[in-house]
Amino acid sequence: MTIDPPLPDEALLAEIEATAVELAQLGGAEIRAALGGMLLVKYKGLESNPGHLKDPVSEVDERVEVMIRDRLAERFPDHDIVGEEMDHRPGVGHDFLWAVDPIDGTANFINGFPLFASSVGVLYRGRPLVGALWCSTSHALEAGVYHATVGKGVKFNGAPLDSRHNPDVRRRLGGEPRASAQVAYSWDGRKTGSAAIECAFVAAGLLDFAWFERPNLWDVAGGLALADAPGSHVVERGEKGWDAFV
Repeated sequence: MTIDPPLPDEALLAEIEATAVELAQLGGAEIRAALGGMLLVKYKGLESNPGHLKDPVSEVDERVEVMIRDRLAERFPDHDIVGEEMDHRPGVGHDFLWAVDPIDGTANFINGFPLFASSVGVLYRGRPLVGALWCSTSHALEAGVYHATVGKGVKFNGAPLDSRHNPDVRRRLGGEPRASAQVAYSWDGRKTGSAAIECAFVAAGLLDFAWFERPNLWDVAGGLALADAPGSHVVERGEKGWDAFV
């Protein structure tokens, strides 16, 4: 996956990445502050389908997205924003689009299952450019932010990330949307409930790959920038099989 020139200048890229990290940290701080509390939880689409309890949203999701949008309105007022919880698009057609998922893995979060993330992705002319994902856990067994600008390498909390594999580990892990007992794969499957976590874990070398079925833009925008930074291959499945993501 590459971005056609011209790219933004280095100073602007650095400012955008720093802002994305700040926003992901903001989301993480709100998530941690809310843990253990009695959360207000709603379910999307419940009015039209009373039995649909598969798409929860908490008060924290909505609060974090409002805070992120307010911060972006101060820093980059002309940029466009698409978020999971709100439809407002302040800069449709702008070269820069911020894709925000305030909590990826909300079902995990509201149940206290400690695998969730706050994801911020920046697209430039339709292609992932910058990603910052605050994750509730990491390769270092601590919460923190994986972040990158495409082509510049992944960092964790500002430090370059070494994602080399141990050659003695001959059967690695893969992120799957579902487990299947009928198929014998060459990897051990893992399902985390968070696309952002799985993207970050691929970038960190913890997962060999991750695949997602019909993800929303905000689910993967930040993670795609991370995946491209260490040289991973990003592909999508079409009618004729797997093709490079462009």
